[in-house]
Amino acid sequence: METSLGLFLLSAAAISLSGVMLPGPMTAATIAKGYSDKHAGAWIAAGHAVIEIPLIVVMTAIYFGSGRFLSSPQVERVLYLVGGLMLLYLGFRMFRATRQTHSAVGGLPASSLVTGIVITGTNPAFYIWWVTAGAVLITGAARFGLVGVILFTIVHLPLDLAWSEFLSVGTFESKRWWTPKVQRIVFSVCALILVGFGVRFCLKVFL
Repeated sequence: METSLGLFLLSAAAISLSGVMLPGPMTAATIAKGYSDKHAGAWIAAGHAVIEIPLIVVMTAIYFGSGRFLSSPQVERVLYLVGGLMLLYLGFRMFRATRQTHSAVGGLPASSLVTGIVITGTNPAFYIWWVTAGAVLITGAARFGLVGVILFTIVHLPLDLAWSEFLSVGTFESKRWWTPKVQRIVFSVCALILVGFGVRFCLKVFL
């Protein structure tokens, strides 16, 4: 148990960073959007925050009430099924669009902000993380009162922004070396990642 707010925030930052850097649908979408938009990562992170901030508020307000609801078997199955189907849809659209254009990635929403909202809102792993590791962090922050929760949020959100922006800027700056073949391969891999997670989430409903 942390003995000070400072130590708690440091540990929360480390745990949050491990979750942020874990490869997943948002990573794939950020790389894909970063090809044509240098700062797509910032907008995707903003879309991510549109979903994340209300969830933090709800979990703080009713403590583990939302966590118990979201972790119930029935709700968990619905989250996995809906999220899996959405990721399958986006992945197949993206894969098909990759075969049709060489200038920009297709299949994802035109707006990077909307992409962040959609990818986050339909990702069951996002909710599962928050009602497990995230719930532990919220509980730890709540021990320091409302100030603790606010500071935790202020520490957590910039990590999402920094990592997503790093990915999109890196992708944009390196695209001069992307031949049409390399571009198709990268976008196809991103599409397959979305499809792979979609299949995985759908299968979890029956396992």
